Amino acid sequence: MSGDDARSFDLIDRPWILARGLDGDIQELSLIDVFTRASELECLVGEVPTQVFALTRLLLAILHRSIEGPRDLDHWEELWQQAELPVDAVKGYVDRHRARFDLLHPRTPFLQVAELHTDKGETSELAKLIADVPNGRQFFTARPTRELSLDFGEAARWVVHCHAFDPSGIKSGAVGDPRVKNGKGYPIGTGWSGYLGGVLVEGATLRETLLLNLLAHSFGELHRWIAADRPAWERPPAGPQPASPDGVTPDENTDAGDRPPTGPLDLYTWQSRRIRLDWRDDMVTGALICNGDRITQQNRHHLEPHTAWRRSDPQEKKLKRPLVYMPDSHRPQRALWRGLQSLLPGAVSTQGKDAAPRLTPMVLNWLGLLADEVIGLDYPVRIRAIGMTYGSQNSVTEDITDDTLELGAHLLRSEATELVDVAIECVRAADAVARAVGTLAGSIALAKGGESDGPRTRAMELAYGHLDVEFREWLAKLAPDTDATTAQTEWHGRAKSCVGELGRDEIHNAPMVALTGRMVNGRLLTAAHAEARFYRELRAALPLAFVDTPSQNGSPA
Repeated sequence: MSGDDARSFDLIDRPWILARGLDGDIQELSLIDVFTRASELECLVGEVPTQVFALTRLLLAILHRSIEGPRDLDHWEELWQQAELPVDAVKGYVDRHRARFDLLHPRTPFLQVAELHTDKGETSELAKLIADVPNGRQFFTARPTRELSLDFGEAARWVVHCHAFDPSGIKSGAVGDPRVKNGKGYPIGTGWSGYLGGVLVEGATLRETLLLNLLAHSFGELHRWIAADRPAWERPPAGPQPASPDGVTPDENTDAGDRPPTGPLDLYTWQSRRIRLDWRDDMVTGALICNGDRITQQNRHHLEPHTAWRRSDPQEKKLKRPLVYMPDSHRPQRALWRGLQSLLPGAVSTQGKDAAPRLTPMVLNWLGLLADEVIGLDYPVRIRAIGMTYGSQNSVTEDITDDTLELGAHLLRSEATELVDVAIECVRAADAVARAVGTLAGSIALAKGGESDGPRTRAMELAYGHLDVEFREWLAKLAPDTDATTAQTEWHGRAKSCVGELGRDEIHNAPMVALTGRMVNGRLLTAAHAEARFYRELRAALPLAFVDTPSQNGSPA
């Protein structure tokens, strides 16, 4: 670390976290200010959405440890009924760990290793720390990449993000790390959050958001982890070597030599990298990033609240285990509502004696309990999906998912309801009508002598784009007392109007040659055949939107 070793940048009192006020203004705040003003803030913001996910989880770890809870639902309700967060408890807690929250501390810099170095003493450029400057793809960013420097506040945000989302790949080899070969640290995987299809619940203010994601110790199996669960700053300062598993009981999901996670707070602040910032005067000018603690993904669903899980048959065969769940990552090109079934606890159930193929994020199960017991069934929930996807063996950042979905808390109850069933059926109906539009476009392309794949894909994307706003509005309107049949009928009508217009445009724009058609697989295919099939598929997907009498031109009325 270069510069004056007497320098300090205390994250407890110095501004470094970005947040949006209820008036829309973005401010840079200290840790204490964020907790003190949480009821005046709408949400956290960041250079990238994944930064918000990582910083929210860091704040949750602090809040959990500050109050040593919440112990149970009653304790949580006490917090919810207060106008402000327990700031005095937070101040007392962070003050006890003040040395660990100094970004420039000579011995215990925040989430860093003070003496981290390589054989050659090199430091990497800051582009490797910053997710919006992907290594090797600098043409896609407005940031200058030569002589790049960061102020201390932004550098602290990127340090938190790096531990959570840093890509895999070869890292600098730290002296003292026994895994280093020929000066290189070979891939150990992405940061823990990089594996997740991150799901946060957002309220009207940052205070509500933090509390809604603050699961009680008594919920589910979390009580099993309370005694040993600690965030990174309550553990011995990390060295260049991986953390020792000594004193932690290994589990079957941890590879030999690795330390298993001890609970949610451990995962919220998991040190997947060893980092040392290089700074001069008032700016950070470089960063050394080396491998940290490796972690496996299998069967962490009892510990990790902020992702859905999928049962993995390949992993069960590979590991010779009867049941293996893996984090269910986001697909950037797929809207959140299209995966609604994996978000609603009442829609995820076992099939006979078999284990469930998917598990809802624990935080949404928790919200279902809160809806029943504390916040009310009509509480408006905003689910935010944040995640990162990687390319080339997870070694480069490829895309970031950031999507939100508003719905009533009643839909998150654990038991299935008619409205939950209808919501899932309406997603399926949307998928069916989007496919119908795609098939129509593909068939017309074939009928005129072209290829079908491109037109089919483009038409489906267009259909989903039109359905997107309609479905979000429809879902947000579902109230606890909404009649299920009425709701389904309304959606069928919305979807028919939306997609029917797209279908009519495809048919109207069909060229003359498609009206004559051509032989495809031994049968004549014309635009008229494609049109008839389209309306059959539309009627099958949206039966409540159609009357029994077809119109004079052959299409349904």
